[in-house]
Amino acid sequence: MSDDKFDIRILDPEDAFFSRGPGGVFQGVLDGKTYPELVVYRAFPFLYVSHYISIRDAKGEELGIVRDIGELDDESRTELERELQFRYFLPRVTRVDSVKNKSDLWIWELQTNLGPTRITMRNLHEYMQFPGGGRIILTDINGKRCEIADWKALDARSRMQLTDVI
Repeated sequence: MSDDKFDIRILDPEDAFFSRGPGGVFQGVLDGKTYPELVVYRAFPFLYVSHYISIRDAKGEELGIVRDIGELDDESRTELERELQFRYFLPRVTRVDSVKNKSDLWIWELQTNLGPTRITMRNLHEYMQFPGGGRIILTDINGKRCEIADWKALDARSRMQLTDVI
């Protein structure tokens, strides 16, 4: 292993195991060394949701990158996906009830997999991200986020609400 702190270390899926410890703490074994607490980050959170996952120790030092979650054993994959869901909480939009521009604010009334929500934006280009494949990430002025997995797969009324803003 190189001592250059800017080297990127890709973890071998055969030598990376993740599980839950006491109290539900995400932990693991990397190259035979046990880590009682690990922290995870997506290197490309909107583009590659299951690839290039940064694994860090409790102090925030990067231990390596998981290239593809799908290459891990079942338990490791399940626990890493669960940990990513905790870190990147992102309700999924199931219906767009309305998108209105009032007093220099865009107000979105949405239905999500977790219930109804309202997103408020100052302008569209700063608060909407289009990572590809019809996916849209919406962020409101207070940092609350939600995701439209594929706007083309929404119902006709929802798609009509989006025509003026995408």
